[in-house]
Amino acid sequence: MQRITTFLWYDGQAEEAATFYTSLFPNSRITQVTHYPEGGGGEAGSVMTVAFELAGREYVALNAGPLFPFTEAISLQVECDDQQEVDDLWAKLTADGGRESECGWLKDRFGLSWQITPRVLIDLIADEDRAKAGRVMGAMMRMQKLEIQPLLDAARG
Repeated sequence: MQRITTFLWYDGQAEEAATFYTSLFPNSRITQVTHYPEGGGGEAGSVMTVAFELAGREYVALNAGPLFPFTEAISLQVECDDQQEVDDLWAKLTADGGRESECGWLKDRFGLSWQITPRVLIDLIADEDRAKAGRVMGAMMRMQKLEIQPLLDAARG
């Protein structure tokens, strides 16, 4: 069976990013670090790739230079159980140069986009009552970090 792994391109911060990300989530770890060989496209002996798991999912971070920076066209979504989890992840991922965006999106200090999403939001926007779902979407669109209570208030009308 084929395996699919998310591959992330960094400009020299692959190991730092993987170490940071694995510190944030349970069931996360660095599984392998490779180094550039002589004549291998990077400085011999420097970190080339870092394989790691976040909450059991596999990723590889590559140090390959500034040619392809991250954009919002790809993001990692984290479903959170409660407001405390949203608040904690938001603070950690926006620290040290990260920045807030809109509708629960942010960029971490390495430029990778994340969506920090309370599970209740997913349920509310999928509600069969489309008017309720619309009110919730309207409330979400006015937020940066998502706040659960205003979403619930919007759902109630």
